[in-house]
Amino acid sequence: MPENKKAVQRRIRAVKNIQQITKAQKMISVVKLRRAQQKVLATRPYSRELAKTIARLVARGAGAQHPLIAPRQDRATVAYVVVTADRGMAGPFNMNVIRKAAAVMQADPRPQKLIAIGRKGRDYFLRRGIKPVLEFTGFGEEPSFALTRQMVAQIVDLYLKGEVDEVRLIYTEFASAVSYRPVEVQLLPVQPPEAEAQDHSILEHIYVPSAEDVLNVLVPRFVDVSFYQALLESKASEHGARMTAMSNAVDKAGEMIQKLTLAYNRARQAAITKEISEIVGGAEALKG
Repeated sequence: MPENKKAVQRRIRAVKNIQQITKAQKMISVVKLRRAQQKVLATRPYSRELAKTIARLVARGAGAQHPLIAPRQDRATVAYVVVTADRGMAGPFNMNVIRKAAAVMQADPRPQKLIAIGRKGRDYFLRRGIKPVLEFTGFGEEPSFALTRQMVAQIVDLYLKGEVDEVRLIYTEFASAVSYRPVEVQLLPVQPPEAEAQDHSILEHIYVPSAEDVLNVLVPRFVDVSFYQALLESKASEHGARMTAMSNAVDKAGEMIQKLTLAYNRARQAAITKEISEIVGGAEALKG
């Protein structure tokens, strides 16, 4: 029985240590989530207005020949950009994106190329014999816009060289700390939203030096911003998923500690009862 008590005590200490680690991870994720959420909410309005401006320019016929807008007749090869995390301990976050990507890629009969963002997605596809043509890992907890532009430049280069005819993003869209979902969007060729109906009482926009020149500046920026927005959304979702996972781990550890403490107390009471029984039995034997 003493050995049983010591084993339970060791387990209690081990679970308490794990609980402290998960609690610290949860607090770190809370801080990172708050920062990432602020960036996501700050970037969305800019992205929307940029898309509307491009839509107005395209509606005027300015983007018919732009290499990043003009649709290709034969979209033979498609590149899938799969955005996952570099680390685990985030509940189902990574697997949700990977399952979405695997299902989409399996349903697409066209020749495909993979661009992996994050170690988890890269390693998953490598184990299945799919080698990414581009991979980006270790870019930190808060991806910078400058780094994003470098990543996008390599993807756009593949597109302009004709190595891929379409680029699609698969990432996790952030809704709240406990709500996020994997989505698939087209990055290239750019598909601006349809221009909204304009009020004739409002003066027509005048673009200087020309609508085409303005579009040539805005379209690459729109691609950069769209990609950056996807990374921010994914990172915020990752922090939310990790916060939730660590919170669940802390709660489960607390429940386990309670059960182990109860088991320890029972073992201790059983040992005391046994000792008392032995003493009483010995006393009765001496009387006899």
